[in-house]
Amino acid sequence: MSALGRVVRAGVGRRRVQTVVMVLTTLMAVTASVLAAGLLVAARAPFERAFAEQRGAHLVGQFDGARASDAEVKATAEAAGVAAAAGPFLSLSVRPRTASQSEFVPAGVDLPPLTLVGRADAAGPVDRIELVEGAWPSRAGQIAVDESEVPVRPGARLTIPDAPGSPTLTVVGVARSVTGTADAWVTPDQAKVLAGATDAAGAAPQSSSSYEMYYRLHDARTAADVAAGRAAVARSVPEGVMTGARSYLTVKQEQTANAMAFVPFLVAFGGLGLFLSVLVIGIVVGGAVGAATRRIGVLKALGFTPGQVVRAYVAQAFVPAAVGCVLGVGLGNVLAVPVLAEAGDVVGAPTTTVPLWIDVVVPVGALVLVAGAALVPALRAGRLRTVEAITVGRTAGEAGRGAGRLGRLASRLAPRVPLPRAVGLGLAYPFARPGRSLVAAAAVGFGAVSVTFAVGLALTLGAVQEGRLLNSAADVVVEAGGGQGSPGADVVRAGGEEEGDRADPGAVADALRAQEGTARFYGTAQARVAASGVTGATTVVAYEGDSAWGAPQIVSGRWLHGAGEAVVTERFLDAAGIEVGDTVTLTDDGRRTAVRIVGAAFFTAGGSMALLTSTTTLADLGLGADARPGQFHVRTEPGTDPARYLDSLNGALKAAGVGAVARTGTPGTSGVIVAMDALIGMLTLMLVVVAGLGVLNTVVLDTRDRVRDLGVLKALGMTPRQTVAMVVTSVAGVGLLAGVVAVPVGVALHRAVTPLMGDAIGMSVPAADIAVYDPPVLVLLALGGLVLAVAGALLPAGWAARAGTATALRTE
Repeated sequence: MSALGRVVRAGVGRRRVQTVVMVLTTLMAVTASVLAAGLLVAARAPFERAFAEQRGAHLVGQFDGARASDAEVKATAEAAGVAAAAGPFLSLSVRPRTASQSEFVPAGVDLPPLTLVGRADAAGPVDRIELVEGAWPSRAGQIAVDESEVPVRPGARLTIPDAPGSPTLTVVGVARSVTGTADAWVTPDQAKVLAGATDAAGAAPQSSSSYEMYYRLHDARTAADVAAGRAAVARSVPEGVMTGARSYLTVKQEQTANAMAFVPFLVAFGGLGLFLSVLVIGIVVGGAVGAATRRIGVLKALGFTPGQVVRAYVAQAFVPAAVGCVLGVGLGNVLAVPVLAEAGDVVGAPTTTVPLWIDVVVPVGALVLVAGAALVPALRAGRLRTVEAITVGRTAGEAGRGAGRLGRLASRLAPRVPLPRAVGLGLAYPFARPGRSLVAAAAVGFGAVSVTFAVGLALTLGAVQEGRLLNSAADVVVEAGGGQGSPGADVVRAGGEEEGDRADPGAVADALRAQEGTARFYGTAQARVAASGVTGATTVVAYEGDSAWGAPQIVSGRWLHGAGEAVVTERFLDAAGIEVGDTVTLTDDGRRTAVRIVGAAFFTAGGSMALLTSTTTLADLGLGADARPGQFHVRTEPGTDPARYLDSLNGALKAAGVGAVARTGTPGTSGVIVAMDALIGMLTLMLVVVAGLGVLNTVVLDTRDRVRDLGVLKALGMTPRQTVAMVVTSVAGVGLLAGVVAVPVGVALHRAVTPLMGDAIGMSVPAADIAVYDPPVLVLLALGGLVLAVAGALLPAGWAARAGTATALRTE
């Protein structure tokens, strides 16, 4: 090994604490950066690859089959901006029933409504369907189903009870459309039969049938580009004929939402880690140069050139940083695996990994920053003159130069402060070394910003976890037949334990009104119907009674006030291409009703694609008993004993002839949110540890510089306890001030990042879930800087207290 290599190895081995600090800080920064960049790029790769291979549709258009012919719809392929088109395909909403038993479902089960399309083959210029299993329908009586929507396999039989003749179709294939254009496919002639167009009785086509067209656009990079293409298509047909459209960007967002939600806060943590890395490495290398002035002089006397000295000190930072980078790349790739696996499963693609170029670029970038941070103090070491470095030494060269007028003034004023002398001396020290004090304050500040940011994220995710579920405000749920209670509520099953039993909703409501301890309640019913502009079945949750107290958080518009109104999520609005104030047509078994969107809310029911309305809407669709409440959500009076209330309510329902069975609900949790909380906690802990070690390193340098002063103070009678108090106090004031300054920065960072996480999943985070910093929380966070500074100073304070007086006085 060369002489330079031996110097580097000795420096790294001698300063173990500083080496650990540099490894940890680069490990944290690289881990977060690899995760953020990897998820940003790799999470989208499966969809983009499948979209390109299958020539996915940039835009799916829906047209009213009763108001336009297939020739008129086909002419939209000539609209401005359209590069290629496929269709028109007859599309209708059907509700199949299993006619055979399979390993997934028994015979006789009514499946949710499906969007069925008549299509001659799986190929075509746009939206090529991928056959996962079996074959494509080639004649009447055959059907292919989407693997994610219909739980059957080839050989199963499905009956369409509401179609003319109630035909039974045999499943011959399982397929997948990358843009989700349909839930099932039959031949074009079979679709016409199902729609009633060629019924022997001459019946008109079902009112639920329509045409679909698939378009690829010349320019579809942004939502504005796709919107322009949609507008051009809509202009090519009479007004009102185009009933809906869906952008591939909406599909892409739905399929990558969970992974992309991680990116904003990972970018923030990665940035904090990189800044802290630069700061801490600057502290460590600068301290190493200051503490080894004499050693640098000796090296130069032995023949080391200024360039070799610079390289030696840069390498002492570069080596541990390289170790941290290697560990960070490995940890980042491991943590990315489960998130990327989910993104690949959505489109049936193999699990992707973080791209190799990210594993190279991120650590190289981090090492460049490390080298840049170490270069400044290393250049100072290279410029030291040999004789001056040997004769001046550490103490006079560093500590003596540090004390300026401000430091001397603070030292003279310290005895006049009505505080113990050791505390006064400690408070005065930051003024003697303002540069180093600012560096310590910056380390504490970064740690405090990280904690403030992390606490805000945890509180926001907790609020989202609780508010994402519909009807989660209810203390008790009474089931009048079918359905599941809201997570976290106690459930009373009225009408017996059998799922099919249905109690009289009126009798249940009367019992609740008469029950002591009932504050308020409302009922809900649930159904699956087709909604205009949205492919597949839409879950409808219908409310009856005063439901405002249990409504999900509204992000725009308002809650339901009457019949004919609906509330959806922003993701639903984007998928349907509508806004608050527009109308959506609901269809079930050929019956239609229109509802006006009056508000957008935040919830995750039905994949955030459910529609909330009144029970009158379901009645208008002719759902009969299914339009009446199947659940009642109850809030009890404050101070009501839950167990006693449930026992009493059970008795009242039984006495009224409406038997009840009570059970405790299990709170529902999101695995994605749990994973986010765990990752945030891990990254925050690493940042706080690094910041604390940065403070520790600064205090160690200060203590070494003041070792002679400490010897004099001990000779004058300072006790070990007073020594600890003085050393800790020297950073306590700085830490408190840094914490107070850092809290607003952390709050601002939280307010900037949280909406970006909402944007990633296609919904705005409610304002109440962002404004989570109550005054007591802010006070505790402001004190966090003090706690972090004191924790970092305790160990070197103990070393200073144990140092012998004679040893300290002899130190140069």
